[in-house]
Amino acid sequence: MSDPLTELLAALDLTDTHARTSEDIFIGQSQWSALGRVFGGQVLAQSLVAAQRTIGEDRFVHSMHGYFLRPGDVRLPITFSVDRIHDGRSFSTRRTQAYQEGLPILSMIASFQDADEGLEHQVEMPADLTQPEDLPSAAEVLRGVENPIAQSWANGRPFDMRHVPSPIFLSVDGARVAHQAVWFTAIGTLPDDPNLHRAALAYASDYSILEPIFRRHGIAWATPGLKVASLDHAMWFHRFGRVDEWLLYAQESPTATGGRGLSLGRIFSRDGVLLASVAQEGMVRVPKP
Repeated sequence: MSDPLTELLAALDLTDTHARTSEDIFIGQSQWSALGRVFGGQVLAQSLVAAQRTIGEDRFVHSMHGYFLRPGDVRLPITFSVDRIHDGRSFSTRRTQAYQEGLPILSMIASFQDADEGLEHQVEMPADLTQPEDLPSAAEVLRGVENPIAQSWANGRPFDMRHVPSPIFLSVDGARVAHQAVWFTAIGTLPDDPNLHRAALAYASDYSILEPIFRRHGIAWATPGLKVASLDHAMWFHRFGRVDEWLLYAQESPTATGGRGLSLGRIFSRDGVLLASVAQEGMVRVPKP
């Protein structure tokens, strides 16, 4: 397994096939995964990169809505087909379909806008949180756990993630509440391309978003028989921020029912600027006692 950040940048460097069809076609590779399945955040980020490749440099993504249709296989390339749905005076819309072996694994629509001025307000970042330097990294929390999935969480991610108050990898400590926060940053410096940082932000937004559901019910990731799958993912990009600086991901789950749970998230820069909002529903099936 090579450096995780290098793998991420390679995965986001899609190949343009220059196919002469009604759609723009790109090819991408996947990062290694202990489970052999494509990480949902990766295919989200790649789909966004593919769509952005068909947009002029003066327009930037402001929202994306995707549905996870099938699990992806890390051994196979992914084909991204981009449909140029609309180009208006201020906004552009693109639909990206991600395929493996001719079957769709993700369908996403994204909207792009010219830089513009308008009304300004935002919610405040949660106050009085423990700072990332005072929290253990995943590598420190999982040191000595030889399970390959645990080692992937500890050393195989391109982001350093530090939970407030504590992670739920092996156990859930503290109160059974439906909210948490996660500090995260890339493990190295990324190129200055703003679109790359936006794609990487979409990638990272998929890591821990469902965890408030688990925390509320005292369920750790290591629970035997636990089955989890992301169903859909929506993201709104409000302001630009670099992902190789510490960001705070404040998360909460308003409801869980019918084998599904909904989580909402807000991503802030360290100085309190609201960068993005996220919503995801996931399938969560817990084995019966």
